[in-house]
Amino acid sequence: MAKIIGKSRRRTTQVCHRMVHHVNLNCNMFHRVSFLGRFIWDRIFLCCLGRPSPAPYLRLPLRSPPSTATVHGASSLHGHPITTPCDSDSDLVNLKISLLGDCHIGKTSFVIKYVGDEQEKRSLQMKGLNLMDKTLSVQGARISFSIWDVAGDTGSLHQIPMACKDSVAILVMFDLTNRCTLNSVVGWYSKARKWNQTAIPILIGTKFDDFVRLPPDVQWTIVTQARAYARAMKATLFFSSATHNINVNKIFKFIMAKLFNLPWKLERNLTLGEPTIDF
Repeated sequence: MAKIIGKSRRRTTQVCHRMVHHVNLNCNMFHRVSFLGRFIWDRIFLCCLGRPSPAPYLRLPLRSPPSTATVHGASSLHGHPITTPCDSDSDLVNLKISLLGDCHIGKTSFVIKYVGDEQEKRSLQMKGLNLMDKTLSVQGARISFSIWDVAGDTGSLHQIPMACKDSVAILVMFDLTNRCTLNSVVGWYSKARKWNQTAIPILIGTKFDDFVRLPPDVQWTIVTQARAYARAMKATLFFSSATHNINVNKIFKFIMAKLFNLPWKLERNLTLGEPTIDF
């Protein structure tokens, strides 16, 4: 009887060891499968998320200053000279600017005054659209303005989406001596905002040198109406003249200072007979 009981105990013990070993194997397999499942799921989850969106422009990407040549007659931004780079590397910050407004108001003259005659010769012209570039070096960073000038006729309206998408600033322009072009700015602004809701809005009155020859009461009426439109558009207002280079460079310096939060202050000017700046 004792022998039978002993054998039964040994068999029971062996069975228990086998069961424990089997359970351990199952547990190990379960953990491996669970780990593999989590690994695969993590990869799928990361792929679904995709790459993070690029950060907006916050500061100038400072780098070692390239060999540069100073632009004759160029002004400075808070004491830092603006130069044109001589090197040909592609380390650029590209900024797209859109120009909108009626025909014959001086948009192209405004751009040529800023980019220069040589750049104007190398401009890319398409039906209803004119593209010009200008590259600057500010505080060791290279800035490339790509300026998209949309013709003001009705046959060029189809170019507005391409010109306005991805722009950092939208310049809506009018002729200070022609109130019909001023009345059109709200329509141009609305068309631009359909394709770009984040760009900096700027309202620009051209031909200031002719505007100052108008009677003071007419000047006052136009100034008042332009300021009202600028407030409705939440835009900064500039009066400019390409002929005398009034506020042309200042407008682009304002764009750079606004985008990169540079320590450059724009001063308001509401004196009648002087080029208006309002914000």
